Amino acid sequence: MCYVRAVPTAKRPEAKVTRSGTVAIVGRPNVGKSTLLNAALAVDLAIVSETPQTTRENLLGVLHRTLSDGTLAELLLLDTPGLHEGKTTLNKRMNRVAKQASAAADVVIMTTEVPKEARRELLPYGPDVALVRQLAQDAKVVLVVNKIDRLKDKTQLFTLIGGWTKVREFEAVVPTSALKKDGVEPILEEVGRLLPEAAHQHGVDDLTDRPSRFFAAQFVREQVLKRAWEEVPHATTVSIEEFEEHGKGVRISATVHVERDGQKKILIGEKGSMLKQIGTDARKRIADLIGVPVHLELFVRTTPGWRDNASLLDELGYAEGASLHDRAAAAPRKPARKHK
Repeated sequence: MCYVRAVPTAKRPEAKVTRSGTVAIVGRPNVGKSTLLNAALAVDLAIVSETPQTTRENLLGVLHRTLSDGTLAELLLLDTPGLHEGKTTLNKRMNRVAKQASAAADVVIMTTEVPKEARRELLPYGPDVALVRQLAQDAKVVLVVNKIDRLKDKTQLFTLIGGWTKVREFEAVVPTSALKKDGVEPILEEVGRLLPEAAHQHGVDDLTDRPSRFFAAQFVREQVLKRAWEEVPHATTVSIEEFEEHGKGVRISATVHVERDGQKKILIGEKGSMLKQIGTDARKRIADLIGVPVHLELFVRTTPGWRDNASLLDELGYAEGASLHDRAAAAPRKPARKHK
C-alpha cells in the first residue's frame, strides 16, 4: 500500500480543501487504543495502564494536520472503552458507549494486536474478527494491527494481514507500534483522506472538549491503577469534590471510591504513604496538562457496590449517553489546551 500521493500542480492558487469528521478508535481492552490516541496527539491525554478496561468513557482528542495532497484535515479522534463481556451495570454502559461511537463515526479505526507469543503463522484473533463483523457494512474502516514491535520477523505480518483481508474489505490496513510511535503517521494520512469535506469545528490549539476537572479525576485513577493494579483494578473510581482557581494555580479536592474497607486500607498505605505517592504523581500530571501549579488533596471512601448502582453511577459521572463531560454537578470549565 502506498501512503505517498502525488500533489496535483495548480496553475493558480485555489482555496484549500478542508475535511472534518469523527474517528472512533475501537477494539478489545488493552490492544493499545489509548496509546494510539496519545501518539497521534503527541500529548499523554488518555490514561494508560496494563489493567484491562482502563478507559471507561469516550475521550475526544482534536488533531489538525495537512495531508500529503494539501488538504487541511481536522480529525476528531474518539478513544472508546474496550469492548468486552462485562456483567456489571458499569461494564454494560461502557460497551454501549463504545458501540454508539462506532455507529455514529465518519471513520472507524479497528484496532487489533500482534499476540504476545507470536506463532509461526499468525492468523486474525477470533474475538477481533467477531467485532469487525459487527461493524456496519457501509462503515469506512481502517484496520490497525498494533504492537508489531513484538515480532522479530516482520514477514509474519504478510500472513496476518492476508487473513484480515478475507474478513472484510478495509479502506486500509496499517501495521503499527503505537507505543514506539511507529506507523502512526500513515494511519492519520489514511483516515484524514476518508473524512467528509466540511469546515473545521475547533481552533488549531484545541486539544479536547473535556474540562480540566475531568482529567484531574482520570489522572488520579491512573496512579491508583499503576500502584494497586492487582488489588483494586476495577473497584475504584474518582470524584472531584472541588476544583477552584486561586491566584495563579488550582486547588483540587478529590475522593477515591473503593468497594471494600480492605481496598481502602491498601490505597492509604502505611502512615498514608501510598496515598501520598498517588497524589504526588497525579498532581504532576494535572499541572503539566493545564499549565498552572496544582494543590491536590485526596481522600479515600468505601462506596459498596457502586459499579452496579445506577444512581451512584450517574452521580460519579458514568451517566447513560456519551455526552457527559464532567464527573461532578458543577459549571463546565474551559477545555484543556495544547502547550505552546
